[in-house]
Amino acid sequence: MNRRNFIRNASALSTLTILKPNVVFASNNNTAVRIGLVGCGSRARGILGSMAANSNIQITALADIFEDKLSEWLKYANELNGKNGHTAVDRRNCYTGYDSYLRLLDNQNIDAVIIASPAYTHPGILEATVSAGKHVYCEKPTAIDAGGCKLAIRAGKNVNGRISAFDGFQIRYATPYVEMANRIKRGDIGDIVSVQLYYFSSGARIIPHDGMSYDEMRIRNHYHFHEISGGCYLDQAIHMIDVCNWVLGTNPLYAIGLGGRKGGPDFGNAWTNYQVIYKYPDDINVNVQSSKFGDYFGDVCAKFIGTEGYAEAHYSGGVFINGKNSWDSGIARSAGDLTPESIARGASSSSLDTADPNKGKAFIDSIVSGKYINQLESGSNSTLTAILGREAASRQEKITWDELMYSAQEIDHGLNLKQFTSK
Repeated sequence: MNRRNFIRNASALSTLTILKPNVVFASNNNTAVRIGLVGCGSRARGILGSMAANSNIQITALADIFEDKLSEWLKYANELNGKNGHTAVDRRNCYTGYDSYLRLLDNQNIDAVIIASPAYTHPGILEATVSAGKHVYCEKPTAIDAGGCKLAIRAGKNVNGRISAFDGFQIRYATPYVEMANRIKRGDIGDIVSVQLYYFSSGARIIPHDGMSYDEMRIRNHYHFHEISGGCYLDQAIHMIDVCNWVLGTNPLYAIGLGGRKGGPDFGNAWTNYQVIYKYPDDINVNVQSSKFGDYFGDVCAKFIGTEGYAEAHYSGGVFINGKNSWDSGIARSAGDLTPESIARGASSSSLDTADPNKGKAFIDSIVSGKYINQLESGSNSTLTAILGREAASRQEKITWDELMYSAQEIDHGLNLKQFTSK
C-alpha cells in the first residue's frame, strides 16, 4: 500500500467529529485533556511521561499496528493515569492493525493525538488528524521525503485558529538553548560566519525477528531501513539542523555531501554516517556530521561561530558563549564541574532536562487556553533541510532547496500493510 492509498483511508470515515476545543476547555481549566496515542513505542514514553508529570492529561485511547506493543504500553498508560487520579484506559479504546489510527480518530472522547509511530506513517496520520479537527503532536521527522513534508505544510494551512499542531522538535523549548538562541539573535557573537553541527550516536539494536514476515521485520526494526525511517540523518542530525534553522531564521540554499554504511551491521539498508555542507543566505556555511553505529553514544553539539565570539551547546557538556559577550548557562561542561555545592545551586549535566517538560506543557496549555499554536511549517522546513542534506550525500551531487521543493519525491515503503488486519 503506497502513501496515496494510506492517506485515502482517512477520507473513508464519514463519522469523524470536528472538535470544538474552546467549548470543551474555556469554562473549566481543571478538565483533563484526553489523549489518544498512535504508535506505542519508546519515544511515546518520553513524550507522555513528561506531559503526565507536568499537565492535566488523561490517556484515553491507544493505537498500534501490533497487539503486543499496545499491550505493553497499556500498562504504562494506566500507571500514568493512576498517578493523576484518572481511570484506566478502556480496553474498547485500544485499536490494532494497519488502520487502527482511523478508528482512534473516530473516537469522540479524544481531544488530542500524539503521533509517535514510525516516520513513514507521519504525513498520512497527521493529515487525517488535522481533518478530524483534533489537536496533534507529531514526532519528528515530519516525513521521510519531500512529498510528505509538502503534504504536512498543506495540512498546516487549515490549522490556524482551529487547533494546536506541534512538531517533535523539543530542543526549542530547552531553557539553556532558548537563552543561547536569544543572545545570538541579538548579536552577542557578532555576524555569524559558520556553524558546526554533529550528532554521534550508538547504533539501534536489532529486534529479534525469527518467524516474522519480511514486512513485520522491517517495521519492528524501522531504524535500520531507509524507506521506513528515512535514515539516521532524519532521526538524529535533524535535531541540530532544527536548532540551526531556528537560530538563523531561514532555510539553506543548497547542500553537498558524502556518507555510507561503513561500521554498521550486515542488516538493513540505512546508512551509518553522513557529512553534509550547506550554504545558507548571508554567506553562512554549515557543516553537519552524523553517525549511528556501534555500542557507544558520543557527543551532540551545535556551535555558532561569529565575528565577536562563538556559542556552543552540547546535550551534555555545557551551553555557553565565549568572546566579547561571554555567558554560561550553568550546565556543567564536564563531570568534574558537578559538585554537591553546584548541584544544590541547580547545576545539571544535561542541557535537555527542561526540553520535554516545557514542550509538553506548552502543547497542553495551548489547548486549555484556546491560544492555539501551529508548528507544522517550521517542523516541515527543518525536515526538508535534513532531506536536502541526505539526498545530496546519497546522490553525491549538489542539490538546491528549489530543486527539492519542486521535486515529486515520494519514497515507496514497499509494505503490504493490509496483512496487519484490524482488531
